Amino acid sequence: MAWADDNIQTNAILPGWVETEMTTGLRESEDSEVKQIYRSITDRIPAGRWANPDDIAGTAVFLASEASNYITGVALAVDGGYSIA
Repeated sequence: MAWADDNIQTNAILPGWVETEMTTGLRESEDSEVKQIYRSITDRIPAGRWANPDDIAGTAVFLASEASNYITGVALAVDGGYSIA
């Protein structure tokens, strides 16, 4: 954390599964195998749903704000609990 002395925080957002245009094919497929993959992903998320982009954006706004001035070196999972399930 060599840059902390210069008031530069280095953090990361680790997003989970997010409802975006890129994941539409997986989320809306009529193929039974793909539907099963989607269900198995969703079932593993303790929050019970995929994130929407605003869920991730809120975290980015927080990390860019003065409210996070004393946070550095953090990898923040924003995944509805997927990584701990």
